[in-house]
Amino acid sequence: MTVGSDDEGRPAVVPDPQGTAPGRGAHLHPTAECYRLAVRRKAFGRALRADAGLTSTPVGDLLEAAPAAPD
Repeated sequence: MTVGSDDEGRPAVVPDPQGTAPGRGAHLHPTAECYRLAVRRKAFGRALRADAGLTSTPVGDLLEAAPAAPD
């Protein structure tokens, strides 16, 4: 993940699956549980050294669209 912008042009945490975006990045396990924990702890802003006003909706949308892992 890296800092980018959402569909409306606001600063956002955006997925970078290949890890090729320039600048600082952060890793997140691709699970809803890890995503919720990162949001609750406000970890994205700290990890990416960005303003606290970042939205992480693009990452949440990607996790919702991903198929569930087999048990």
